[in-house]
Amino acid sequence: MTLLRRSLPSMNALFTFEAAARCGNFSKAANELNVTPAAVSRMIARLEEHLGTQLFVRISTGSSLTEAGTILFDSITKGFSGIENALREIEDRQTGLETVSLSVSTGFTTHWLMPRMSKFKAEFPNVDLRFQLVIGALGGSVADVDLGMRFVEGSDERHEAALIMPEILMPICSPSYYERYATGQEGVEAPVYTIVNLDNAQPDWSGLFLSRQAGEAVNSMIFSDYAIVVQAALLGQGVALGWLNVVAHWLRTRALVPARQDLMMTGRLCHLVRMRDKPRRPVVSHIRDWIIAELLEDILDLDKQYPALGLQTLLERKSAAVPFEN
Repeated sequence: MTLLRRSLPSMNALFTFEAAARCGNFSKAANELNVTPAAVSRMIARLEEHLGTQLFVRISTGSSLTEAGTILFDSITKGFSGIENALREIEDRQTGLETVSLSVSTGFTTHWLMPRMSKFKAEFPNVDLRFQLVIGALGGSVADVDLGMRFVEGSDERHEAALIMPEILMPICSPSYYERYATGQEGVEAPVYTIVNLDNAQPDWSGLFLSRQAGEAVNSMIFSDYAIVVQAALLGQGVALGWLNVVAHWLRTRALVPARQDLMMTGRLCHLVRMRDKPRRPVVSHIRDWIIAELLEDILDLDKQYPALGLQTLLERKSAAVPFEN
């Protein structure tokens, strides 16, 4: 500890460096730390001067770590993770609960997890579930949580990933909207009266959907939060793109229905991801397995309701190609 005190201008330097390295951008780190970007830059400059080496390379999109910066960041991440785990264990012992944190989208939380929270509580009565919610495109670090839902290729040297399902999308709408606008067995044809879309959605699903038909939507509603997109579809406002890992519950209960018997396979894979340097807690593994099993149950039931979609065949094909990773 004596060497550590001598090697640092202040302990705040570690917190500032960790945030800047994790965010990859001084402005984002400043926002997280509630200081100015200039303050972050000055603190990093002091730390670099104190250590006698450069920790960051400034680039047009932010900053990247040097070799020395990477060495320091990896060690700090492990150290902070150990401290967080110790603090959580102390808190858990006081409350009698095990705290588990999830990084998931607002859409998944609102439209898949919340409808089955009573089932979750019955399965995990001693778990205090906490959320780091992602609005918009699903991404970001999972360093601060136990599990994160992400579209990644699989495990890597820093992350352990358990496959949930391939990314499957389909146009969805409410039963009332379907009854009003569907034309025969093909479902809702063009021109789609209203498309409900996610801002900067990837892929540009409205183009993919409409390219199979002639005509364009008369109206469009665009939101930055996918939870609102699904809510608009539930309220009969139009046709939206359904991420199956989010809307499976509403399709299963028929609060939503496929607008057409079409699926889109993006090639991306949905995983539950955790940092390898975090202690492997049994409760986290159990919750991971529960989420995967519940989603699989949804998909198998949907396959029975809508056999033309061929959901089970798609999952079996993908599971054979990409084995489950513990």
